[in-house]
Parts: sequence; C-alpha cells; structure tokens
Amino acid sequence: MKKPHLHWIQEGQGPVVVLSHALGCELGMWDGVAVALKDRYTVLRHDHRGHGRSEAVPGPYSMEMLADDVAGLIEAHAAGPVHFVGLSMGGMTAQALAAKYPQLLKSITVANAAMYYDEAARAMWAARVQTVLTQGVGAIADGALQRWFTPEFRADETGGGKQRVAALRERLVNTDAAAYAASCEAVAGIDFRASNGGIQCPALVIAGTRDEATPVAMSEAIRSSIPGAQLQTLPAAHLSAVEQPAAFAGLLARFFEGLR
Repeated sequence: MKKPHLHWIQEGQGPVVVLSHALGCELGMWDGVAVALKDRYTVLRHDHRGHGRSEAVPGPYSMEMLADDVAGLIEAHAAGPVHFVGLSMGGMTAQALAAKYPQLLKSITVANAAMYYDEAARAMWAARVQTVLTQGVGAIADGALQRWFTPEFRADETGGGKQRVAALRERLVNTDAAAYAASCEAVAGIDFRASNGGIQCPALVIAGTRDEATPVAMSEAIRSSIPGAQLQTLPAAHLSAVEQPAAFAGLLARFFEGLR
C-alpha cells in the first residue's frame, strides 16, 4: 500500500523531539509546546496522513500504518533515536511505534490517550464515522471542541484561548472527511494491552484531570501496562498541550533531563 507524503517542520537545536498530534488536528496544535522546547531541543512536528498538509491517501487506515508513517519520517530526518511525544491519536501512535520500531526511540510520551477500546466505545466510534461520512466533519465539530477543552479555556478572550479554539475548529472542519473517518477506525481498533508489556524505552504518561474523552483511569492503565512508566497529570481537558503548553513542555523537559 502506498505511503503518503507527510508534511513536517523542524525547528531548534539539540536532541530530537518528535511531536505527534491528535485526531482532527495538525502540527499547529503543538505551537506553544514547540516554542518552549526549541531552545534546547530539535523539534520535529508532522501532520498525520489525511490531516493538515499531509496527503490523504484512501483508507482503510490502521494505527500500525500511522506508526510506519512516522518511522519513515524519523529514519529520513533524525540521526539516531528520538524522544517521541504523542497526544491522543499521536499517543496511540507512540505505543504502536515503541512496539514495532524500538530502535528509533530514546523515550515515548503518551498523553491523553487510550490503549484499548471496548465494544461500547467502538460502537461510539462507528457512529461518529457514519455521521462524518454522511454529514461531513462539521457535524461533529462542536462536540469535539467540548471534549478537547475546558469551558474556561473556550471562553478565555484575554488569554487567547477562545481564539485558539476557533482556529482549531476551522482546522478540524477542513479535514478530509474520508481520511478523518479512516483515522477514527484506526483509533477505534487499537489494542496495546499485550504489546505495551514489551516496551523497553522510558515512558512518560500524561493525563488531563478534566479530560472526559480519555479519563485519568485510561492513562493509569497505560502506565501500569508499560514497565517502569511514570504518570503525570495536568489540570486540563483532552488537548492538554494546547490548554497548558508551558506546563506540558515542563513535564517533557524534566522527563528528558532525568534520562541523561
């Protein structure tokens, strides 16, 4: 199956940190975190297949395909293993990547993610796929934004939260509907319960205490499944790296420094 052309940008200097975004977002989701890291790290960001400026190849998609995509990116643009940071769909990609391509990784960070969905959750994902295919991504946008951010952040005009939310909504509704649906199916199909036990690299798990999409219990399950993993929390909803970029970057920096 054809590999898509991925859009990516690289900034900064130092050890390479790869940032992998959430479903329905693109690499701009990481703007605040990238600014905080690029003085000390080389920050490589990418758009997943079918998102942002990356190619929308026909589905079906699987999480293993997303891991293959980013493995190719790392092999092409990083000299040696990297710190891989993924949020939501990106955090699922991190778990798949660590199982299949351990040689490419110094560490993984799995933020606001899951490692498995039960039948009820998969039915919810299937319903979202049908809505998107029949009505477009705009039909699920407002519900997504309510899961992504706390009410305070969505209403924050002085701190710029409201503007960030509006920009992310525009990005979401402009996502290719077929690619979004295929990505939903990739997310719904994950099951890392067995493979996470074989992950050898250091792992940080980040949870949002106000995340209703992937509650703290899901992050606790990931932490328990990966040998030696550590768990940190932020007072944020699902897109914690957008809502709390400085604090998120601080958790990453302390984690990376502790590995030296």
